[in-house]
Amino acid sequence: MARAAVRAQLAQVAFELFCREGFDKVTLDDLAAAAGVSRSTFLRYFGTKEDAVLGAFDGHDRRVADALRARPADEDEWTALRHALDTVIERYHQDPAAALATTRLVRETPALCARHLEKQHRWRPALAEALAERSGSAEAPTLGQSVRAAAALDCLYVALDHWLASEGRLDLVGLLDDAFAALAPR
Repeated sequence: MARAAVRAQLAQVAFELFCREGFDKVTLDDLAAAAGVSRSTFLRYFGTKEDAVLGAFDGHDRRVADALRARPADEDEWTALRHALDTVIERYHQDPAAALATTRLVRETPALCARHLEKQHRWRPALAEALAERSGSAEAPTLGQSVRAAAALDCLYVALDHWLASEGRLDLVGLLDDAFAALAPR
């Protein structure tokens, strides 16, 4: 079985166990036993039990930054940022129930939430650099580009919080659009 497939299978076993038993009650040994592998095998795929959940978000920063670079050159930065974030919310449309369960687990587990925010904090420089590249600048991102990147990510976080609070009944795309509209230049 390919490494990515094994990793996905281990992550699914971990996710199900975390949902059933609670993240804090599950140990690495529990995860390995549930997956039918040794602890060292599990650790080869995931360095921590947090990574078993948050690995699903790996590469999002690159995908969003790449989508941002691919936006039309004549599109303003704020609109380009909004549309680039569609790459992140695709998975919410593909499997809303799983996305809701994952979002809930991450938001309601302090260790996961903190680690997730730490990972997402690294998205801002990637988005700001993509904005600078879109503008044709070989220089570092401007203060304004860094602020817009940070604000766009906060719009995503707030939209996700409202979506989670509605148990997925509200439209995530609409929530994200509304969040961006609240900060759109007038």
